[in-house]
Amino acid sequence: MWAVPAFVALVQVVGSFGAQSGPSHGGGPPWAERPAGPDPFPHSADLDALGVGLLLAGPALLLLRRRHPVAVLAGVGAVTVLYLLRAYTYGPVFLSLVVAMSAAVTAGHRLVAWAGTFLGSGAYLTLTSVIGVAPERRGRTGELFPVERPDLGMAAYAGGWALAVLVSAELVRMRRQRAAAAARVRAEEQRRQASEERLRMARELHDVLGHNISMINVRAGVALHLLDDDPAQAREALAAIKEASKEALTEMRSMIGALRAPDEDGRAAPRSPTAGLDRLDDLLDRARAAGLRVEAEVAGERRPLPAGADLAAFRIVQESLTNIARHAGPGPVTARVRIAYGEHEVHVRVDDDGRGTSPPGEQPASEHGSDGHGGSGLRGMRERAVALGGTFEAGPRAGGGFRVRAVLPTDRRAEETK
Repeated sequence: MWAVPAFVALVQVVGSFGAQSGPSHGGGPPWAERPAGPDPFPHSADLDALGVGLLLAGPALLLLRRRHPVAVLAGVGAVTVLYLLRAYTYGPVFLSLVVAMSAAVTAGHRLVAWAGTFLGSGAYLTLTSVIGVAPERRGRTGELFPVERPDLGMAAYAGGWALAVLVSAELVRMRRQRAAAAARVRAEEQRRQASEERLRMARELHDVLGHNISMINVRAGVALHLLDDDPAQAREALAAIKEASKEALTEMRSMIGALRAPDEDGRAAPRSPTAGLDRLDDLLDRARAAGLRVEAEVAGERRPLPAGADLAAFRIVQESLTNIARHAGPGPVTARVRIAYGEHEVHVRVDDDGRGTSPPGEQPASEHGSDGHGGSGLRGMRERAVALGGTFEAGPRAGGGFRVRAVLPTDRRAEETK
């Protein structure tokens, strides 16, 4: 924070002494020859202790430019005006004022900076017109403020200089605003992506664990019931429990491996096949092993689907079978799974003939994705379908039982724009 004021102080003091000792002293800035005709720069007086103090006062005030930009602009302006009224040698005395004006504009005090600069310049020119001395009297009078009366050239020079500084500061301010806006957009995008990733992870964990643990729970109940009366069926139920638990562990390892960066712990992340309709037969076999009677039908030409649609179709079938096992009611229950491949979409339908109702806390979901205060099962299926631009319906069937139906677009362009 002090580097800029220190640099400005060094330039102003060294530059002003250089201008005083230069060949053009008394007739303009040291870096230019005096032009022919009227001189826009007044004859300068030698620097004394007050002059050096004024050259240092401006940079000292700049230390507060970030906390109090308006007050610093007023203070530096007053110091610069006093330096000019004393008619000290011309040099880089305006550098402090340039920094103060830029700080006020970039801090958002644009009106104060513009109005203060031009009103101050006008007041200075008016004051010097009243109290200024003629060029031929310079050096022969004892005035406290021996400043020379301004002419049209000096007024144009001061106005052009102030305009250039303010316009440059505005450009810097606009660039900073654009950079800040871009940073905010990036931060919002990162937060949105993180939220979507958390939602996706929650759906995956619910589907993977909910399905397998539900099957384990059902088969464990069967095993306990038949353990004494029918040990053979109890063994089958325990085998189904073992298979379901193995599948759950495999899916969890796969998900955790996907979250871990490669080589994070010195090893490559574990990999397993991505869930999709090519694993539908395994899913149906596990449901049958858990005691459900499952009928399956595939219509249309079976083909590879985009990853999002393929995973969503698989998870919708998986969650539907889980709900049937948990909520279809007592007695033998038959689940009918139908996958229909269309030209631009895939239709997924799962029916059951159970005597149960909607899962507790879950109301029938419409194709527009409103299921009241539904639980995470139907809501998760709906979110998967809607995220792909598809539709979802779930509710009791007219002839008894429950139906889940989803239409998922398989056009890759639709998936890319979600």
